[in-house]
Amino acid sequence: MTARVFIDGAAGTTGLEIRERLGRRADLEVFALDDAARKDPKARAAALNEADAVILCLPDDAAREAVSMIENPDVRVIDASTAHRVHPDWTYGFAEMDAGQRARIAGAKRVANPGCYPTGFIALVRPLVEAGIVPPDYPVTVNAVSGYSGGGRQMIEEFEKKEAPGYVETVVRSYALTLSHKHVPEMQVHGKLAHPPVFSPSVGRFYRGMMVEVPLQLWALPGKPKPDDLQRTLQDAYKDEPLVQVADSAEEAGLKSLDAELLRARNDMRLFVFGNEKAGQARLVAVLDNLGKGAGGAAVQNLNIMLGLPETEGLR
Repeated sequence: MTARVFIDGAAGTTGLEIRERLGRRADLEVFALDDAARKDPKARAAALNEADAVILCLPDDAAREAVSMIENPDVRVIDASTAHRVHPDWTYGFAEMDAGQRARIAGAKRVANPGCYPTGFIALVRPLVEAGIVPPDYPVTVNAVSGYSGGGRQMIEEFEKKEAPGYVETVVRSYALTLSHKHVPEMQVHGKLAHPPVFSPSVGRFYRGMMVEVPLQLWALPGKPKPDDLQRTLQDAYKDEPLVQVADSAEEAGLKSLDAELLRARNDMRLFVFGNEKAGQARLVAVLDNLGKGAGGAAVQNLNIMLGLPETEGLR
């Protein structure tokens, strides 16, 4: 039986990405509302309750409103907003996060799609915390840069439409200067940290792709681990994962630079450990596409898991 999937907010950046991925598949019936019907509460409520699965690509308040309109207990929901990512009644939709997360997603009625920055951060940090290499109360920092599509339609216009108000010519722009970015709570909770990390995000003049970096002073960690210890821990954590790869030492040694667009338009993520054993320092880096594994690709992966379909269907 073909599952019916309703995308609420299909006209937004993430919604368009998801619709493109799902629209090519014969095993799903994907639908969205036109502008007139989308503004009709009855039509929207009917769509939300008649689908087998709903993907919300909406601002936080609108996502909460959509969930409140669902009365059919059989409807399964994936929320791509920030609204439910640390909510105790929602399952966090990062299947590779630990050994049991995939099963939790499969059995869930409500799944919160991860943020793009947290996806890279949690992938790097959580295995090290669970292995006891990084203490939960360690003062973690994270630096990141994303393509401007991560800021949605308004930021895309700022970088692309010269005639639009607010057009910018900047190459790299740092933001979240108040240290209160909306992704920090999920980084802390799902990274299993006692304190929020210091998060320094930037946006660059490229459309899609991103790098998330966690620098570590290895000499300051309790066990004074070596870079190879970190690499082995990450390789063990993701050894059987089709969408998360950990680069080996030979590959890393041959790199003189790393491109934020390395995985542009792809749905996987690649992790790197660059270390200086003599200095006792390491740079952990995750590279992914902010619209792929960081948004639309993750939503499709979660949908596949929830519906019992091959997990990478439509992703590779």
